[in-house]
Amino acid sequence: MSYTSVLGGRHHRFDTLARLLAAASPERSGDRLAGLAAASEQERVAARWALADVPLAKFLAEPLIPYETDDVTRLILDTHDAAAFAPVAGLTVGEFREWLLSPGADAGALAALGPGLTPEMVAAVSKLMGNADLVAVARKVRVVTAFRSTIGLPGRLATRLQPNHPTDDPAGVAAALLDGLLLGSGDAVIGINPATDSPKAVRDLLELLDGVIRRYAIPTQSCVLCHVTTSVDLMSRGTPVDLVFQSIAGTQAANASFGVTLGLLDEAYEAALALERGTVGQNVMYFETGQGSALSAGAHHGVDQQTVEARAYAVARRYDPLLVNTVVGFIGPEYLYDGRQILRAALEDHFCGKLLGLPMGLDICYTNHADADDDDIATMLTMLGVAGASFVICTPGGDDIMLNYQSASYHDALYLREVLGLRPAPEFEAWLESIGLLDERGAIRDAAGGHPLTAIGRELAA
Repeated sequence: MSYTSVLGGRHHRFDTLARLLAAASPERSGDRLAGLAAASEQERVAARWALADVPLAKFLAEPLIPYETDDVTRLILDTHDAAAFAPVAGLTVGEFREWLLSPGADAGALAALGPGLTPEMVAAVSKLMGNADLVAVARKVRVVTAFRSTIGLPGRLATRLQPNHPTDDPAGVAAALLDGLLLGSGDAVIGINPATDSPKAVRDLLELLDGVIRRYAIPTQSCVLCHVTTSVDLMSRGTPVDLVFQSIAGTQAANASFGVTLGLLDEAYEAALALERGTVGQNVMYFETGQGSALSAGAHHGVDQQTVEARAYAVARRYDPLLVNTVVGFIGPEYLYDGRQILRAALEDHFCGKLLGLPMGLDICYTNHADADDDDIATMLTMLGVAGASFVICTPGGDDIMLNYQSASYHDALYLREVLGLRPAPEFEAWLESIGLLDERGAIRDAAGGHPLTAIGRELAA
């Protein structure tokens, strides 16, 4: 079936639904690289006119990637909740946009609708929305998860404390960890990208973090972002694994490029649940995604990068995760060229993930060869804070010395909490108060020179 529209007296024809979605997407370098982008702004507008008239039900009848050859497509269609979808089943994409922006689409209605939406539906409607629309709708959605801290409550902003080190040196990790804790970071997770994926290196880091969390009774969770097979092996050996991590993508072939199958994720999920290490909840999975990963693996099947990204959220949703974040600018300017494209992608990813019922956070970041700077970080951070992001990733000084990219800093998170009146996760906030790191206004005290928490640094360095 083809899709057509007339704009300025010219007929525009799009042969497939995938082609229509790609042409309707905002400009980004990845779609241009893949040969999928609209040929002109006129064609992009024409595609959006045509897309607005597509019934939402069409996405159930016309899969973008064949059911028979892709397990993510099978997951999306086999788990679709028709009863939840019923309230919007008769709407077109354009009408769905109007409904999302209406007062009737409140938090309760959006939560009930989530299981009835497919990634393709939410990706489609996002292409008809401006940045302010994406913020306004995402802000209404609340997704609450818990392990040792509760993530996603109204008025809260959690942070991932990321104390990476290029050689996994304990003293270097300890310095970055202490820096983050003294600045009120770490309530979403203390998460380390290991320099190697060797089981011994990962186990040493997990034991280091577990020791700090238990010694100082910190209500948070740890994660070393190794491959899921390493986590499964370490859990079988009694290593203290809180959250199981994996990078995921939106097609079977892209996940295979990560060495991942749904069956493997099922195994890891069940193993982590069986440990029962959570105290206030048992959401045990942590996923990262990013626009461009499927294209970089040659596994996008002619689907635009934002729609493929949304399909990854169907994989994440299967496992009821504690945390999901898009590493929005990390893959590079080949996929998101500059600050404007990275911002748009961040708002899209957050919007789509929240509508699908995920606890969405972001690594608000860019690589050093992208046309972006720290002002872009500040703009993205502020807009995503207004949009109700569950958490953000923070690094010392905004500079990851192991992965060599630029991200938000611990101080950036303090800025966002202050200007928007946001607070840490409740359990973590109570801990900060108990150790004297919050003043009477709830702000972080200056702990330079003598807070008892500095013993962490001395202890680990020794």
